[in-house]
Amino acid sequence: MIPSVNDPGSRTIGLLAYLYGPGKHEEHTDPHLVASFDGMSPDPGRDPHATLKDLQLLLDQPVMALAKHARPAKHVWHTSVRARADDRILSDEEWGEIARRVVAATGIDPGGGQPGCRWAAVRHADDHIHIVATRVCEDGSRPDDFRSYKRAQAECRLIEKELGLHQVAPGDGTAAQRPTSAERHKAERQGRARTAREELRETVRRAVAGARGEDEFFDRLAAAGLLIRARSAPSGDLLGYKVALPDDRNKDGEPVFYPGARLAPDLSLPRIRERWSADHDDQNLLPAGPTERTAPGGPSGARRRTATAAWQAVLVIESGDDAIAAAHIASTGEVLDALAKTSAAHTRAELRDAAFVFERASRSHVRTIRGHDRALRRAARDLVRSGPALGRGEDGATTAMAIDMLFFLITTAAHWHAKKGHTQQAGAAEQAAEHLRAAYQLAAAQPLDALYRRGRHLSQPLLRKQTTVLREALPELAEQILVEPGWYALAATLTDTEAAGHDPTALLADAAARRELGTAESVSDVLVWRLRRAAGLPADTSHMASSAPRPDESAHGGGRQTPRRSGSGRGRR
Repeated sequence: MIPSVNDPGSRTIGLLAYLYGPGKHEEHTDPHLVASFDGMSPDPGRDPHATLKDLQLLLDQPVMALAKHARPAKHVWHTSVRARADDRILSDEEWGEIARRVVAATGIDPGGGQPGCRWAAVRHADDHIHIVATRVCEDGSRPDDFRSYKRAQAECRLIEKELGLHQVAPGDGTAAQRPTSAERHKAERQGRARTAREELRETVRRAVAGARGEDEFFDRLAAAGLLIRARSAPSGDLLGYKVALPDDRNKDGEPVFYPGARLAPDLSLPRIRERWSADHDDQNLLPAGPTERTAPGGPSGARRRTATAAWQAVLVIESGDDAIAAAHIASTGEVLDALAKTSAAHTRAELRDAAFVFERASRSHVRTIRGHDRALRRAARDLVRSGPALGRGEDGATTAMAIDMLFFLITTAAHWHAKKGHTQQAGAAEQAAEHLRAAYQLAAAQPLDALYRRGRHLSQPLLRKQTTVLREALPELAEQILVEPGWYALAATLTDTEAAGHDPTALLADAAARRELGTAESVSDVLVWRLRRAAGLPADTSHMASSAPRPDESAHGGGRQTPRRSGSGRGRR
């Protein structure tokens, strides 16, 4: 159950007209009162003799009783309380009791003989109500509604338990500020998918990803088209910054600026500087010279290094100090932002969504110790410096390699948060993992299919040899892998590993030992990317794929019949 306390308003009649009206998309049905301050307020929805004006005058009476100069300019208090879609439909009586508890908890009408405000609760849908109140008590005093949102949240957590509803994860105060109702309505009017606040937060996060200092950070903000306003001390030292979208204007036609701290707690200038101060201790992150404007190896090299850094981060989070683990999780957000910014169009949307939802998982009350996360920050910088990647060839295949390892990193972060009781962060990481799963499927389809075709055309003696290698290296998982569609891609990779001068049995055993694989949906896919990264093999083998006629599919080393893979493997938990 989610309460949403809106910004104060000034027109009671305007809000009532909306609540009792048809809605913006004819979504309001049977608007009516379920509760009110006196239990007998006029209901324009059910009483043919009652009007909106009657209800408005009743609610506004304590406000109008004050001298004009004493009336609050924004006297209308408005909150909605919404149940989840999978909750049962509550009765009017239950919603009425919820409304009474919310106004009491928020200080609007505390009860117990204390002065309260006038209010009414309107229901125009199965899953939510709106509570309208006027912020002047019967005795002319102002209500104690400070932090009413937090108080409403706490009360709703109790209501959920008592009514057997879905229990929403409690927050810990580290989440970014949510868009206000005014910001959401403005975005709807302008046809934006996200509010200005959310667009700015994403753009600033991308500008931070891997940046080495203030000059580069502000250059990136300007290049993204944002308006920037700096705040300086009398000495000239920079204290903070604000950003605005060029086309987001207030009623006076002026840009609407947001300070970094209002976009997210870790986007204030002092918090961003913490990342830079740790970077400056690393000689590898000194400001780039004239010949260091692109990452070595281009986009594919940057993605390989990202996979390696992600793997190292998994080990740190699983076994390291909490403050160091928290820093790695925070820097993982930078890597996701950088990967989304530079990846090809067919994976960009899912990667962008992964970065967007993981933002909530990147912060907790565990204070980060920066510096140990340099490898991830360097990976984010390399991704940005390498520029846009192609969706095919080595760029596309190494994107799949990086996503595969980032999936494990994100799920490790989710487990870490869950152990700490960070419910919202764990949920956000799990959502991000699902978006990475979808992006992986898009990125991995072509390179894994090329490996599959090569594996299907291996000679029977060679295929039997790789089957023996598999059984020697992974006796407990071999039978499972041999019936996976991805086995043929793994067989081709084992062949490439040996051709490159490596011991495939030892390398395969090492790749599997680095982390348990028993719960992976496609163990073979995970091992393909680990082997190709560890052995320095090309991720894309489409130029090597055989064009010979496909052999009879009845034979492979284990005597099993395996269907041809239809797309990509799912090296997923």
